[in-house]
Amino acid sequence: MTDVDGQRLMIKVARLYHTHEMRQTDIAKRLQISQSRVSRLLAQAEDASIVRTVVAVPQHVHAELEERIESIYGLSEVHIVDAVSDDETELGKDLAHTMAALLHDVAFEVHTIALTSWSKTMRLMIDVMLPMRTRCKHVIETLGDLGPPALQHDTARSTQQFAALTGAQPVFLRTPGVAASPEMKDLLLSRDPHAQKALEMLDSVDLALVGIGADEIDPDLRPGDNFFTDEQYAHVRELGAVGEVCLHFLDADGNPIDSELEDLVVGITREQLKSARHRWAVAGGTRKHRAIRAAVAGGWVDTLVTDSATAQFLVDSAPAALQGARETPPAKGNTRRRMSASKA
Repeated sequence: MTDVDGQRLMIKVARLYHTHEMRQTDIAKRLQISQSRVSRLLAQAEDASIVRTVVAVPQHVHAELEERIESIYGLSEVHIVDAVSDDETELGKDLAHTMAALLHDVAFEVHTIALTSWSKTMRLMIDVMLPMRTRCKHVIETLGDLGPPALQHDTARSTQQFAALTGAQPVFLRTPGVAASPEMKDLLLSRDPHAQKALEMLDSVDLALVGIGADEIDPDLRPGDNFFTDEQYAHVRELGAVGEVCLHFLDADGNPIDSELEDLVVGITREQLKSARHRWAVAGGTRKHRAIRAAVAGGWVDTLVTDSATAQFLVDSAPAALQGARETPPAKGNTRRRMSASKA
């Protein structure tokens, strides 16, 4: 049997099992192969990403805690995950699967999605997503290239993959995400009409999918490699920064930090992010606690996927200005959520 014949058989077995819900014994009889071979082909289909598994966590297992955070911070929705490990990589996988399941539970009517594809959790999410029926027309990268070439390649692949899953056209931002100087930024953009168009399209975003960064350089990035240096991070920390959203640094209360670094970022602006009709963030872990609190306190996101330890931190350390907002919102139902392209 040729490789092509083997792939065809693997796909046929996967479709019979997962799409047509046939038992392995029945598949073996129909295709005149052994049941053990059916099992091996199903396992190979998962290894080849022909079949992707998403663990759909029942919503609102932490209903009371979720509603408390929504009330305190004025969020539309909070979804809390019980992480299987404190390890940051394992936590990222749990959060990514949850975010992927939530996206599938939304009837999408959005036309433009801004995607932070350099976020590792976002890339993990895309890897486990299934195709969706949407009205999405464009998926736009929120930031230019960051980090080494291998990471840039991964982010471009993720953008392409996410666009294919949503039936949209990818809009890449193939320019350094952090310029060496404002003058260099202006020069780069003046010679790149594609980047100019991408940045203009971020004026009208229906859904922004963002990560939240801590007040230190992400482990996947290298200082100064299309990115900020250690010295620049130290400078914004001195100004009060506790984290960032799309490389916009925030203080503990979620107020933007005004510094010269703001003029170096090539990507979605603070005004464009705030004007997006929906802003979903996925982030968790002790290292990002203060950054996540800043992002929700400042209104930079309206829907949050996080872990239970971070959720408890958000309640216990809520800024004093928000302590009075304790009214419990209406109980959450199990109705299918619909995301409209028009403002409410």
